[in-house]
This record gives sequence, C-alpha cells and structure tokens, in this order.
Amino acid sequence: MKIVALVGSNAKFSYNRELLKFIQKHYIDNYEIKLAEIKNIPLFCEGLAEPDSVKNLANQILDSDMVIIATSENQHSVSSALKSVIEWLSSVEHPFLNKPVMVIGVSSQHTGSARAQVRLKNVLASPGVGAIVYNGNEFMLGNASEKFDEDGNLDSATVEFLDKFWHQFMDFYQTINGRKLDNQC
Repeated sequence: MKIVALVGSNAKFSYNRELLKFIQKHYIDNYEIKLAEIKNIPLFCEGLAEPDSVKNLANQILDSDMVIIATSENQHSVSSALKSVIEWLSSVEHPFLNKPVMVIGVSSQHTGSARAQVRLKNVLASPGVGAIVYNGNEFMLGNASEKFDEDGNLDSATVEFLDKFWHQFMDFYQTINGRKLDNQC
C-alpha cells in the first residue's frame, strides 16, 4: 500500500515531521510511506499558473492509496502554509477527491492540535476537495517534547495508542474500498 505522509508545516523543525518519520519507520515492513513536504510550495494566488511543486505533490497524492496529514496548530487552526497547499490542490488537479485521508497532529501544548484537526477535516471534506476523511478515533499528541526521545522514537504508551489508531484507520480504509468496489458493479 502506497501512502503519502504530508507534513502540514513549513517550519524548519516540526514535531509533526518527527511523528511522520516515526510512522514511516515503525510501519516500514507493511507500508510504503513517502514523506511529502510543503515548505517549498508558494502561497496560493488565484489566477497564477500551478507551480511544478504543486503538480508534483498532486501526482504523489494521485498515485497513492491514502494520505496522512500531520497538522500543526497555529492560533487554533491549521498553518497558513497547509491551507494554501490545499487551495492549490483543489484549484486544478483535485487529487484528494475520494482519497482516504487520516488527519493527525502533534503539539507542544496539551491539546495536541485538536482544534486544527477539526478545521482541517472540514476543509478536506468540502466541495472541491472531496477527501474521504476518517472521523473515528483521533490521534492528537500533546506535550510532544515529553513523548519523543533524542532519536525520534515515541514512548511505549504513545506507540500502543498509535497502533490502535492505525488499525482502526486501516479497517476504515478497507470499508471504504469495499464500498467503492460495490458501487462500480
């Protein structure tokens, strides 16, 4: 299974990037997970031609089976960089259309990007984007500096919760694919 793991921050250091790197390493035996960065994508400007960086990201998403987005939280919402990327991706290519998406997030605060995840899920499910967003259990990791060690590994309790969440999402993914196949018959 091919998965695009989108880092929802353009910051030089991001715990969300660290989480996606951990996921990539943790599930390497069963999934092909490719990290995708947004830090080199310019801000969306209606009327401008789609940059190559946006086309490349759109193609990665189109070629994947599913997408994970790890979002930071800025002023109770997603980063302007991530919102801009979604604007680009919903203006021409529409790679999220009918694509299963897992939204996760990490924060140095207690809330673990809870507000940003709610807003992001609404944006992803909106007309023009059309993602199939998992709204079951949620993975919000707060107090990030206490959860990662110096090698980027998560503590055992967090890994246990991540594994549970991951399996629930994969059940959701299989259900969605079954429905897609049923609808095509």
